[in-house]
Amino acid sequence: MAKERFELGAPFLKRVYFREPPKDRAEYPLSLPILDGLDLTFSTPVTVIVGENGSGKSTLLETIAYHCGFNVSGGNRDHVYDQTADVAPLADALTFAWRPKVAQGFFMRAESFFNFAGYLDEMSSHAGSVAYASYGGSSLHRQSHGEAFLSLFENRFGGKGIYILDEPEAALSPQRQIQLLAILRALEESGEAQVIMATHSPILMAYPNADLYYLQGDTIRLADYRDTGHYRITRRFLENPDAYLREIFDRFDS
Repeated sequence: MAKERFELGAPFLKRVYFREPPKDRAEYPLSLPILDGLDLTFSTPVTVIVGENGSGKSTLLETIAYHCGFNVSGGNRDHVYDQTADVAPLADALTFAWRPKVAQGFFMRAESFFNFAGYLDEMSSHAGSVAYASYGGSSLHRQSHGEAFLSLFENRFGGKGIYILDEPEAALSPQRQIQLLAILRALEESGEAQVIMATHSPILMAYPNADLYYLQGDTIRLADYRDTGHYRITRRFLENPDAYLREIFDRFDS
């Protein structure tokens, strides 16, 4: 009788850390303060990374995508076009622990999504509509920004792989963000997908059962989303927007 094959499910990427931090930290991205003592453990299928602009969360995601062989401007190992970031020095300095390593998936980078959509259009000029087969069947440029994002999530995110999302809320209304949460839940329940997402959205960071890493200054720590500045500021504003705005405007006028 043939042996039953045992396959491990998500998360596949278990840990990212410095085995021995590089001595020369003068150049970006190795100069980021957040990298001091970097040691991220991924224990759940969905991981959320939260931090202020410039904290290094996007660089971390780009580095993971690079290590996976994905295009760091967006896409995967099959998408070959100009890349907008050089994170090779950081990727070479880090240790990535997998169980097992997967080569499938996708890197969604909101900042360069326009370039990715243009790349698909260029491919369609040679391959025809088959270039759009995994993206809803039509050019992403012929849809609204938010609709194009959802076309990507609904049609391209699925199957065994690691899915990396950098600020996916950039073009999504609150209602569309709720739809994205449902897509993430379907990915998690499949048991075949690992999601690593950086976001500023209190809606997305509330995804249940996710590990949330909060980047502050030179520290990275696990936190509840209610402990983040993003949540606290948004809650204060929504509870009493008039009073909150008066306080802010008075502070700047004084």
